[in-house]
Amino acid sequence: MIDAARARHYQQIFKWVVYTLLIVNWLFYIHEDWVRATHTLTAASGLLDWAREFATSIDELGWFVLLAMFELETYVLEDADWTGGVKRTVHGIRLVCFAMIAHTVFAYGVSLSDLQETVPVEGATSLCQLAGQNLSYVYNLEYTAINGENCDDLSAADQFYRIGDDPVVTDRSGLELERDLAVADLSEAIIWLVIIAAIEIVVRMQERGITGGWALHITNTSKRVLYLGLIGLGAYWASLGHWLYLWDELLWIGGFAAIEMNVEGWRSEILQKQHILQPGSANGH
Repeated sequence: MIDAARARHYQQIFKWVVYTLLIVNWLFYIHEDWVRATHTLTAASGLLDWAREFATSIDELGWFVLLAMFELETYVLEDADWTGGVKRTVHGIRLVCFAMIAHTVFAYGVSLSDLQETVPVEGATSLCQLAGQNLSYVYNLEYTAINGENCDDLSAADQFYRIGDDPVVTDRSGLELERDLAVADLSEAIIWLVIIAAIEIVVRMQERGITGGWALHITNTSKRVLYLGLIGLGAYWASLGHWLYLWDELLWIGGFAAIEMNVEGWRSEILQKQHILQPGSANGH
């Protein structure tokens, strides 16, 4: 009993350390979105344009609330508290979070589409020819306002491309990299949606007392494969110098690992209530 209590104590420490670090990371993303918006948005930009540029911050907020709702259902609330009204409220909030996350998928899709439709900037064979036109140069997600002092240092190419309708240009290598990064962003968002759908399936099954079977096994195995895919994407971003993205990916995996531990503990309670977990089974008998 002491060992089990200690394990739960360490689990709670791990959980809240991860949650705290995720909030700190969110502040970094807000700052990053704001810096990018100063280069991509203009006085003519509308609400949807602002929402698209802050898609990552909105996405993170949606994930925080979603994580909190799973925490409530899988750990905080007792069975006696899981009444019809509470249940509907939690599930309703989760649906709103799914909508926020779906918005991120949409925003990433729009960004990728903009990159595919990019056309050459006519009459510009040097970046210095674009200085003083309120344009920014982007390479590897780093935006720099073009001026007469830095234009030669930013790029030595002789062909440049406009990024959608944004006042942003890049060269051929920058364009190819932006496209690759946009594909990675969209892939990551879709993978997380699938993972959350899988967690939702497991939670709904356990609500009905289902703790085993081929469907549950396939769902859990699929989540593990998808988590590995996320780590691979994080390693790709880190190879390009975006260590924050890898760190953030690992933190979010840790956050949902905490939810998985909650679900596993909940599963054990269900098994005990169903008298499936026999004495001595913890020793492998």
